[in-house]
Amino acid sequence: MDYEEHLRHVVRSHAHEGNVPGTVYLKADEGDDTKGTYGQAVFPIPSDDPNDPLQWSDFKKTVILIICCLYSFISNSATLGPSVYIGIWAAEFDVSASTASGLLSYPNLAYGFGSLLLVPLYLKIGRRPVMLGSLAVFLVGLIAASQSTTFNGLMVTRVLHAFSSGVCEALPVQLVNDIFFLHERGKRIGYYTFCLCMGATGPLYAGYMLAGGYSWRLYFYVESAFAGVLLVASFFFVEETAYKRVLPSEAPASDTVSPMDSPTKELPSEFIDVARQIPVRKTFLQTLKPWSFIDHEVSFLMTTIRPFTYFVVPAVLWVITTYGICIGLGAVTFNYTFPLKITEAPYNWSETNSGLIAVASIVGYSLATPFASSSDRVAAYLTRKNDGVREAEMRLSVMLPAMLIAPAGLVLYGLAAQNNLHWFAYFAGVAMETWGSYFYFSFTLTYAIDSYEANTSEMLIAMNLGKQAIAFGMAIYLLDWILQYGFAVMIAGVFTALLLANNLVLLVFMMFGKRIRVWTSKTWLAQMHKSTATQIMTH
Repeated sequence: MDYEEHLRHVVRSHAHEGNVPGTVYLKADEGDDTKGTYGQAVFPIPSDDPNDPLQWSDFKKTVILIICCLYSFISNSATLGPSVYIGIWAAEFDVSASTASGLLSYPNLAYGFGSLLLVPLYLKIGRRPVMLGSLAVFLVGLIAASQSTTFNGLMVTRVLHAFSSGVCEALPVQLVNDIFFLHERGKRIGYYTFCLCMGATGPLYAGYMLAGGYSWRLYFYVESAFAGVLLVASFFFVEETAYKRVLPSEAPASDTVSPMDSPTKELPSEFIDVARQIPVRKTFLQTLKPWSFIDHEVSFLMTTIRPFTYFVVPAVLWVITTYGICIGLGAVTFNYTFPLKITEAPYNWSETNSGLIAVASIVGYSLATPFASSSDRVAAYLTRKNDGVREAEMRLSVMLPAMLIAPAGLVLYGLAAQNNLHWFAYFAGVAMETWGSYFYFSFTLTYAIDSYEANTSEMLIAMNLGKQAIAFGMAIYLLDWILQYGFAVMIAGVFTALLLANNLVLLVFMMFGKRIRVWTSKTWLAQMHKSTATQIMTH
């Protein structure tokens, strides 16, 4: 590609950040690209380098997003799907049902804590090698699980494949921020959230595979096949997305882009347009290199320590409680209690059909997904009204209906279980709760990422650790609480109150979010993160 052809495709923008994280000036000036941006200038501003992920084609970006979303779905379904096999494993390995349930709870915990190792690793050596390595270990773990003949052996292999795939709790969000502009992120993270949530429907497929007369091992065979396909697809299509962007105004006048500032540093000189100081796009074969780089600016140890400081950041804490409560009190409640109720009088459903509650989750998430771009559109409208100044809180208003609909779903479900109402009441309650949870899953996460750009990958680690710990802690005694105090008291009462209290925090951030951002930006903690930042998503 010659310089004139490349120049026609360079995205131009005068957008820039304000002094407060989460405030961005997006008013388009003459010559700025605004196509598909809802009238805003694009941000972040891409460099002229065609290897900059922001300059990649829409097709390439979409393929990467699809692969990451499918990996999130497969990894989550592999972790949660075998819940229908607890009784079978208890009998096969001669252990109690409570002990056999550890084959779910401990892999689920490992799934969340995998990011503590893998996120610092992908910051150090690149997204691509960690993505490929994670998928390879995931595949090995699934194959080993399918061949396990002892309880301990199955436990080890289950923890292995769950831990390795735990990067799906952070890497897709990282890639979205690497390759998409600010006005595109809400929609793309919404797609990722949908696939991650749909992974919770794994028990439905696992149950029907078992009903077909096959061993529980078939589920791991199928998961292995999909993991193998994703590994091949990732090798060919998921290029390294880590890129330290240097804008033309910041680049040295007499040199090409610094080797430390561009992944093109390893290209031979004949691949550099010396006259115009713009690197040539890597060839397809060059993008297939499994390894990427070693970032010597990243301290692996500090990257595993600093995430714990994010637990005191209000927006991050809200993401943690949102995910922890929605998973621990929503999804786990439904999966634990519905089979218990529906297989007894007056319903008397077969155990084969006890996993059909997943259909309600599918309906809820599917009805919510068309609203994936709603926060981007509302934020763009409010940005134009605000003379081009974008505030992180501008996307939050789309969550107002979900704030009340999700708790109402829990109330309906709890009363249905307490009073043995028609089975449709259970399905309606679950669909309402999952519909509302989708908005909170997607947009609290996007809001936090918009608000705090320094060391954002470490913020994702904190989110994953916190939410997984909350969900794990609640799930341990959840069924005991329900059986002791009743469905109405616990689900329609206590659980609903917790969910509603968390959802009402939305009003706090809508009214005082910017003040909170201003305050946190002046703290010692914010200064520490700013001074140690090596990976800033919005640059």
